[in-house]
Amino acid sequence: MAMDMGQVNQQLPVRVASPQLVAANHILSLSSDELQAAIQRELDENPALEKEDVSICLNCGRPLQNGGFCASCAAQSTATTVTTPDGDASGDYAGDEQALWSRRTAGGAISDDDEFDPTTRVAAQISLAEHLTLSLQAQYGPEDAPIIEYLVGNLDDNGRLRCDVDEVVDLFDVPEARVETILRSLQAMEPLGVGARDLPECLLIQLSYLESQGVTQPFAREVITGHLMQLGEHKYTQIASALNTTADAIHAVSEFMRRNLNPYPARGYLGANLIAGGERTTAVLPDVIISKRMLFDASASSCIYEVEVVESKRFFLNLNPSYAQLYADVSSHHSSLSESDRRHIQQYVSRAKLFISNINQRRQTLYKITKHIVELQRAFLDYGIRAQRPLTRARVALDLGMHESTVSRATAAKYCMLPSGEVIPFSHFFVANLGVKDLIKDLIDGEQEPMTDQELADLLRARGIPVARRTVAKYREQLSILPSTLR
Repeated sequence: MAMDMGQVNQQLPVRVASPQLVAANHILSLSSDELQAAIQRELDENPALEKEDVSICLNCGRPLQNGGFCASCAAQSTATTVTTPDGDASGDYAGDEQALWSRRTAGGAISDDDEFDPTTRVAAQISLAEHLTLSLQAQYGPEDAPIIEYLVGNLDDNGRLRCDVDEVVDLFDVPEARVETILRSLQAMEPLGVGARDLPECLLIQLSYLESQGVTQPFAREVITGHLMQLGEHKYTQIASALNTTADAIHAVSEFMRRNLNPYPARGYLGANLIAGGERTTAVLPDVIISKRMLFDASASSCIYEVEVVESKRFFLNLNPSYAQLYADVSSHHSSLSESDRRHIQQYVSRAKLFISNINQRRQTLYKITKHIVELQRAFLDYGIRAQRPLTRARVALDLGMHESTVSRATAAKYCMLPSGEVIPFSHFFVANLGVKDLIKDLIDGEQEPMTDQELADLLRARGIPVARRTVAKYREQLSILPSTLR
């Protein structure tokens, strides 16, 4: 075949990110602590940049008023400001039960003489045990509260359960299936592996979760269930012989477990503002605060949620006045500086302006994303986690016309304070599998005869949702639904 020499290979243009875009994305991805470190490095290297620090509240991160108190926390603890349609603000409670409750002391009544003590909310953290107890009690009725408290109370510092089911059954005179159901709900919570009765169960809980996310490792389950002691002694050849595989495959299992599984899930656990064992540590300051404001008119009341990027109020970056004046002189050609001095001024002032611009862009992006999340997760804010909607970062990016990586960078290692005062990571707003869970619940609710987990998986697969049997079992347990043999 003759080659047409007139044809010229054309290369498609390749989009290369500019240094300015790379710098902006880097600033966007930083956590609050990492941002402070980056700002300090820039201050050390750039004489044209100045920073004005602000004293902040240790609870919410807002700037403190003269006298060292936080007006926002004080207002939240004394009265809820309500806004009428004509814009007038009122300091009374106006029937707001949440505001009324905020003034109650433990076991006490409301007194007109009560005064706000700002130290009562400083570093207000809850222990991991308290978090697990409150979360489980939200899933079960008041009659199960003693069982929940007993199970959580018997967790050791590593998150391991130091009592057995029979002990709980005898103590509270309840069916074994009821205790098992609550225990499975406990084991489905973070940190993964909490509530396990021994090391193999702890590791298998974590392995099942990884498998549900598509992360698998051949022979990992077999090694955990039958050869854990030998693995600890590095007897890879013996294990390989028993499982009819190679020593390299067992070594790969060991490396997989070392990287992905934690035998002590509660040790040093920090999620949101939680701490294990009830010990106090530095509070996690939120990057964004979501506030609830009540609106009242003559016939009804409603509420709106407001978003505040509080990080932007903790410090202010400015150009050094001397450099700003010199830069203006250079730009107007009235400067008598040498060429090298002019280049120095232009370089560092331009660098400082770009850095400040990237910081401001970070704040605007975080505000825009949080505002949209609030709109999509309104039910979650109104009624709690059980009303949470399925949401992915891809969905938020599509709605806002952003790239998914931008949403990921903006929400990674960032924290948000809810109207209740709880500080949570942004990752808590994103749950992709609620749709599958809801479908499993609907299938079970409509079943004529109890269906096994495999039958449920087959039905989901027939509907175009490929889900493994173990994944169905995991979601069923998280929904506190008994297996088919007990339904």
